[in-house]
Amino acid sequence: MVKTLGVLTSGGDCAGLNAVIRAVTTHAIRHYGWRVVGILDGTLGLMERPLRTRELTLNSVDDRALREGGTLLGTTTKGDPFAFRMPDGSVRDRSADFAEGVRETGLDALIVIGGDGSMRISARLCAEAGIGMVGVPKTIDNDVHGTEYAVGFATAINVVVDALDRLQPTAASHHRVMILETMGRDTGHIALNGGIAGGADVILIPELPYTLQAVAARINEVLTHNRPHALVVIAEGVRTMEGVAVRAGHKGGPGLVGSYGGIGHYLAEAITDLTGAETRVTILGHVQRGGTPSPRDRLVASSFGVHAVRLVAEGKVNRMVAWQNRSVVDVPLSEVTIGARSLSVDDPLILTARGLGIYVGEMMGA
Repeated sequence: MVKTLGVLTSGGDCAGLNAVIRAVTTHAIRHYGWRVVGILDGTLGLMERPLRTRELTLNSVDDRALREGGTLLGTTTKGDPFAFRMPDGSVRDRSADFAEGVRETGLDALIVIGGDGSMRISARLCAEAGIGMVGVPKTIDNDVHGTEYAVGFATAINVVVDALDRLQPTAASHHRVMILETMGRDTGHIALNGGIAGGADVILIPELPYTLQAVAARINEVLTHNRPHALVVIAEGVRTMEGVAVRAGHKGGPGLVGSYGGIGHYLAEAITDLTGAETRVTILGHVQRGGTPSPRDRLVASSFGVHAVRLVAEGKVNRMVAWQNRSVVDVPLSEVTIGARSLSVDDPLILTARGLGIYVGEMMGA
């Protein structure tokens, strides 16, 4: 018998998280009469003392939550509970703290809104704590196995397309090559989807090798035969021709932290050297995570939240809700927590891009 349901968000933020929390809370209270507890800042809320939780009511997740970006519960991308770095620099397994937090809160089940890594860690924590878990996929990268859509992806694509729509008139006015760098450390879903929809001439993604000569050839072709400007989209995880990941340093936590960002500038220098074209770079960065959720993200988030609660009620835990063939289904967590879902070389959108004359990297096996 479920009486108290927990819900948390973990990993990077994105648009649509509050819509999931709203759906979970509304369905759990209205249909089942359960108590719903929000865990603050991911698993940290159950590991820290005093516990950091927030009781969720119908009033606390009204229609404003449907429209708001970010997460009202907070989230974190730091700290592996099984190897948690303490203030003195030591590393400690804090999974027992999580389990004790579950017991103190009186949770009967937990819904985790996160990406592949968050769900993998949370599933292990919940197993050790003896509590059932249901996962809800969210990530702007859309790289979770088992689902066609993750919460946050649609809004991120809208941001990319809007940026390209704004860059194109400037590119045309000044006869420039505009490079747009998107997020995407391991996969190119954002760059590929946004680039096609935004009319890019070149799209570079981590999954496919490329050559600077081929990029330059495509740009020269556009500038010579089509128009005096071009648009290029590149995912942040694309490496240099020497195989180096371009990173930028920033302060955060104990010292300097490295993050992806800057491959666009590397590409700009190469394009200018090889073509002589005037080139400018825009790095979208965290702009892709924020803002008002798109209608599709609101629909997906709401459907996921309701289905996740239904799974808990039916005792079908250790599963993840998913979007497949225009329907909300669920799949075993063991089938999705296996790393990032990369684009295949024959992905329909890669074939679409090539059919449109977009350079998306080298043909594998050609």
